[in-house]
Amino acid sequence: MLATIFGGMVLGIGVGLVIRFGGALDGTEILAILINKNVPFSVGEIIMFFNVFILGAAGFVFSWDRAMYSILAYVIAYKTIDVVVQGLDESKSAWIISDKHREIGDVIMARLGRGVTYLQGEGAYTGDDKKVVFCVITRLEEAKLKTIVEEIDPSAFLAVADIAEVRGGRFKKKDIH
Repeated sequence: MLATIFGGMVLGIGVGLVIRFGGALDGTEILAILINKNVPFSVGEIIMFFNVFILGAAGFVFSWDRAMYSILAYVIAYKTIDVVVQGLDESKSAWIISDKHREIGDVIMARLGRGVTYLQGEGAYTGDDKKVVFCVITRLEEAKLKTIVEEIDPSAFLAVADIAEVRGGRFKKKDIH
């Protein structure tokens, strides 16, 4: 079991580094990189799909316990590949709709050092004017953002989504003194 877990991690780190720096090890990685441009799945998820199919077929030829250990190793590898390819600083967008938008924005700027943008919105059902706070954060800041919003306005609407790329502006974190 330990060999399966650590083998999957080492495999994921290795494949992730190769893909991150523009290479590929075999046909599944090349295919995954090409398919990734047209589907909403990560490279690791696509590689995982191919390998589960291959290893599932191997279960009929070899023993099922070995096939299941291999599938487990690839589940671990696929998550590791995504972390290595996308990095720990994976960007996320946050959309917050709240009557306390200014206070939430000020606290995000003060505590997280992130810039915010206030957008004008309108509720489709009620027709009420709404203020929307938009900001870009890292994956590691997501929990802090949720805590900030919960503290200030527990009834606020919060939507967080992955972002493939961030360009322009001043996304680098400001120093907080």
